Amino acid sequence: MAADAIDQMLRTGRWLAVRRGVYLVHTGEPSRRAVLWAALHRAGPGAVLSYETAAELFGLTDQRSSSIHVTIGEHRRLSAIEGVVVHHSARLVEATHPTLEPARTRLEETVLDIVERTTDFETAFGLISSACQRRLTVPSKLAEAMSMRAKMRWRHRLEEGLTGIGDGVHSVLENRYVRRVERPHGLPAAVRQARIAGDGRNRYLDNLYEDYGLCVELDGLRAHPDEQRWQDQRRANAITARGVVILRFGWVDLDRRPCDAAAQVATALRSRGWTGTVLRCRTLCPAPGRSES
Repeated sequence: MAADAIDQMLRTGRWLAVRRGVYLVHTGEPSRRAVLWAALHRAGPGAVLSYETAAELFGLTDQRSSSIHVTIGEHRRLSAIEGVVVHHSARLVEATHPTLEPARTRLEETVLDIVERTTDFETAFGLISSACQRRLTVPSKLAEAMSMRAKMRWRHRLEEGLTGIGDGVHSVLENRYVRRVERPHGLPAAVRQARIAGDGRNRYLDNLYEDYGLCVELDGLRAHPDEQRWQDQRRANAITARGVVILRFGWVDLDRRPCDAAAQVATALRSRGWTGTVLRCRTLCPAPGRSES
């Protein structure tokens, strides 16, 4: 179209200028999808939505990203675009989803891109755990995507975390229990998210040592509303009625006193028939047992 024809459409209100050189060809407020498409067209050929914006499209988050994130090739340069954060990638072709529109990075690449920008491991683990819990991906695909990156923040710990997720670990706190309490002290491996049926309902236990009738529940909340507290109490009563002993630990226990928690779990296991040996995870570890060689 000639420039004066476009100007006429804009003057009469039949078109709306969304971005420089990008027009909405109908009246009314542009939809979120139209806004994202406009950002891609403004960024030019090969641009894809990424980071928090791609996460929004995949349903990895329930929040709309405040800025629109796009990724372009590592050698392309763009002038600043209002409301758009531009990233560069040397692996853009491999990282782009082959079919979805608007164009975006693959789910696994999106997760790992955001992980790289987090400030602590707990948040990073929460991201990969959430992606798997929402059934958007599986640990093996995230591990494969991670292996394609020459550099990856917290690589070893994330690989351990993915293994734990594959074994049923669903939260940062559960991962902390496995890494700080169970494994370093030589405790037997519990069944994660074990299902117990009763009263016409299925109940899921964080960590169940089934052979010994011991359940370890993890409480990541600092305080519960009354209704939630009563639900937890009814749940605990139902578990106890089945002959299962419950130990409960919170953030402070696992963050500051993991060895004490291990000692308590070991004592409870031994009282119910466990004959294994507790390991002392370090020289000053207060857990009663032999030092790990």
